[in-house]
Amino acid sequence: MRFLKQLVTGAAAAAITLGASLGLASAQEKSTVDEIRDRGVLRIAGILNEDPYFSKDPRSGEWRGFVVEMGKDMATELGVELEVVESSWANSILDVQSGKVDLAFALTALPKRSLAVHFSAPTYYNSFVIVSPKEELAGKTWAELNDPAYTIAVDLGSSQDQITKAYLPEANVLRFKTRDEAILAVSTGKADAIINTVFNSMVMTKKNAAIGKVYVPTPILSSPSVIGMSHDSDDVWRGFVSAWADYNRRVGNNQTWILKGLEPFGITADDLPEGFDING
Repeated sequence: MRFLKQLVTGAAAAAITLGASLGLASAQEKSTVDEIRDRGVLRIAGILNEDPYFSKDPRSGEWRGFVVEMGKDMATELGVELEVVESSWANSILDVQSGKVDLAFALTALPKRSLAVHFSAPTYYNSFVIVSPKEELAGKTWAELNDPAYTIAVDLGSSQDQITKAYLPEANVLRFKTRDEAILAVSTGKADAIINTVFNSMVMTKKNAAIGKVYVPTPILSSPSVIGMSHDSDDVWRGFVSAWADYNRRVGNNQTWILKGLEPFGITADDLPEGFDING
């Protein structure tokens, strides 16, 4: 009887252990989509004062911008609410890695960044341009701008900074800690031009006419804008995010949201620089 009692007790303990193990495995196997739906919120990184991508009303705390519209649509598809978590371009990837946010939109698909986060299919395409008050820079090639006679302003460590290193090694490049400092260098005549992406540049010229006009040097450097997600996320989540990006790019929804984000600045599709195509 004693032996039988020990056998039953041991079997019960084994069953409890097995049940706990299966419960743990089940919890570990919960998909990212399930986690977001259980939470009821899709969290994306938001950048302050980054029109037309993001902007936060300091009084109401409400976010606007075309990335916010994209996030709202994705949240609707998932049946949850959108939460924009204040971040920065530099920190948004770190926020994805740490789990503070689920996604970081509007990333330039630099190869080195793909080591930190998983990239979605492109949401749209962006091009690197110059903004300059000097009309003689219109129509210039990157090769022609690669000359010490030209002084180019850029914000340090940005995607556009990488462009100067790759295409303008011979130019006189002034690197600043912030974009505002780079803009000031152009508006005060310390630099001939600033390099940035199309949408930022269009808004910059509306806010500060002294920096001139947007020009697209050739060859056109068109880069996919992607969504960053954790490398730890599952295939279902990755597939969903890429399918969302691909579908909305192909049917034109992303272009509609982008143009809506440009409307407050009086910018229409006709105002976008010649040679630029949102769809690549």
